Amino acid sequence: MQHVKRTLVTTALPYANGPVHLGHLAGVYLPADIYVRYKRMKGEDVIHIGGSDEHGVPITITAEKEGISPQDVVDRYHRMNSEAFRKCGISFDYYGRTSSQGHHDTAKEFFLEIEKKGIFRRKTEKQFFDATAGRFLSDRYVTGTCPICGNLEANGDQCEQCGTHLSPTELLNPKSKLSDAIPELRETMHWYFPLGRFQKALEEYVDLHDLQKIFTENFEKEQYSVWRPNVVNYTRTWLKQGLNDRAITRDLSWGIELPISDPEACGKVLYVWFDAVLGYISFTRQWAVETGDESLWRAYWQDPESRIVNFIGKDNVVFHTLMFPAILMAWNEGREHGIYNLADNVPASEFMNFEGRKFSKSRNYAVYLGEFLEKFPADTLRYSIAMNYPENKDTDFSWQDFQNRTNGELADTLGNFIKRSIDFTNARFDGVVPFDCPRDVMRDFTVLLSYDTGAEIDELGDRVTLDDLIDEIGQAYDCFHFREAVSKTMDIARRANRFLTQNEPWKQIKTDRDTAAKIMSVSLNLCNSLSLLFYPIIPETCNKIRSMLGCQTIEQLREELKSGESIWEMAKNPSLSKGHKLKGTSEILFTKIEDKDIEPELKKIEQLLAEAEKREAGAAVEHTIFKPVIGFDEFQKVDLRAATVISAEKVQKAAKLLKLLLKVGTETRQVLAGIAQHYSPEEMVGKQVVLVANLAERTIRGEVSQGMILAVEGADGRLCVVEPVGDEINGQQIQ
Repeated sequence: MQHVKRTLVTTALPYANGPVHLGHLAGVYLPADIYVRYKRMKGEDVIHIGGSDEHGVPITITAEKEGISPQDVVDRYHRMNSEAFRKCGISFDYYGRTSSQGHHDTAKEFFLEIEKKGIFRRKTEKQFFDATAGRFLSDRYVTGTCPICGNLEANGDQCEQCGTHLSPTELLNPKSKLSDAIPELRETMHWYFPLGRFQKALEEYVDLHDLQKIFTENFEKEQYSVWRPNVVNYTRTWLKQGLNDRAITRDLSWGIELPISDPEACGKVLYVWFDAVLGYISFTRQWAVETGDESLWRAYWQDPESRIVNFIGKDNVVFHTLMFPAILMAWNEGREHGIYNLADNVPASEFMNFEGRKFSKSRNYAVYLGEFLEKFPADTLRYSIAMNYPENKDTDFSWQDFQNRTNGELADTLGNFIKRSIDFTNARFDGVVPFDCPRDVMRDFTVLLSYDTGAEIDELGDRVTLDDLIDEIGQAYDCFHFREAVSKTMDIARRANRFLTQNEPWKQIKTDRDTAAKIMSVSLNLCNSLSLLFYPIIPETCNKIRSMLGCQTIEQLREELKSGESIWEMAKNPSLSKGHKLKGTSEILFTKIEDKDIEPELKKIEQLLAEAEKREAGAAVEHTIFKPVIGFDEFQKVDLRAATVISAEKVQKAAKLLKLLLKVGTETRQVLAGIAQHYSPEEMVGKQVVLVANLAERTIRGEVSQGMILAVEGADGRLCVVEPVGDEINGQQIQ
């Protein structure tokens, strides 16, 4: 994007219903912090806005279970998560709360503006009602059997077992979580946002950020930020199916009450998907108030030369590429002033798994950020996760990898080079930089063996220069390629370490003190450069390095420099001149992690897995024992048939579903199966399966499912389709 005066970075609001884990950190908060720190070093005007999402049904369920108020719940987790972020060095300029009055005011302002324009639609619909509790039930208050995989404890919004997104009315055998009563359908009125009204505008908005479309339409690439393929593809999937009306109100007591005096609005609050994204705006407003300039927020949201970047996980893509932009379009409609900018980029990550399995708070399979930081330094975690950043595919956090990277890359490479350089200077040159650093040597990592002639006797590896590497790192950051940027930064540390090792100043000083002095001047200036280049990744460590070098912290440098001056570019040139005094002492930057240090964590994983398997096994036994007994005549009503899969494809908007076309005797049937994470469409074609042939049709995600195929979950969590064996069995009834 051209002519950017300032950048607003936002991060998805963590739900204040539990502690954040390493998966959250890896996907959203660490990459955003690294990006912001880099931009600040470049001298750019950038602010980082985040906060807690404190409304929604899961919070009220937790409060009811614990016998406390929803406010007590969100107070606890807001405090816990904001403290964990602080300890991890996540540098928010403002970290707000959606339960704050400032946020309520902003959300109400948007509702009233859009309501005044007549954009919302009111619809009467049937919703589950618990007569025993005397209240309507939101999706999370309804549980039942998943129509896709048969899980008996699926929630009304999603089945945790197969991952399918559901509505409460799609559940089989629904019941209320409040009273275990069977709920009844009653009519209730809700406000809906007509996403379809903005479909054309949203398609044009996406086109501006789709690399393929930019080249096809001959747009100027430099004018627009190119979105990642996963963001474009997922967004276009929704657009291709057509955008529908989406409810923005719910029948709840906890949330933002509708700001209108209408009998139909009684007992209704704004749906959390509508109010949470507005937190980016309300928090920026509150930040501006704290700066002493209440109108400053407008510069970041409403100046056309400002840029907005939303860091999110892939499960939040459409909320930020379709729904939030549509809300802003509704506000902007018909206005000449006070027009909001849409996000310039939405760098959505994939997922980071934990020891090969998906992080899951509900199953207690996670490493929580606060607990981790009680045992290990934040910078070791930041580096390890950055090197495994899930940019375009899922990655994995493992304790072994964390140990190896800390010991091998941080301690043996970076830490070793810094400490050797400073200790040798303190011991042999009285803690003073002994020579003015030759810039060409520093730039080329030249091995210095003869200073008398000034000849470059040997060179370290290829001819890539320090300047080249720094430019490549900056370009990677600008394009949100964090893994590449961190890897190239460590490459500089490796080259610096090899430079010191190959030049052997401890030998040179015995016969040629001047040569040793020149070697150390280069090494110390490389230490200084590394303290700048690593700052976005390991900020606390970098300020320790600068302290040992007798230099100001990065924060102090930023305060002294004029707006627009780049600390980042300083890394290319020698900054420590002859006579500069070091602190005189050094410290070990990274303590190596021993096997005994991670052994308790490995045992904890085994325990978590064992407990999960026990719960799953126990659940299976419980389901077997407590299913209602049926007679033989009832069982005979179930028509099980051998069927053959003749085609298979993924279901749009449902990552866990495959749409199967089955041949069943002389008929063909379409069936939706929640097996997409376990089988590719190609694997399913030609398989014999068992079909429940007389199950009533159901419509799921806009597709009709004419039955159900049978599958069993293995101990590893994989679903295995039941495959009958025999000759010419297609269409035959299973006895």
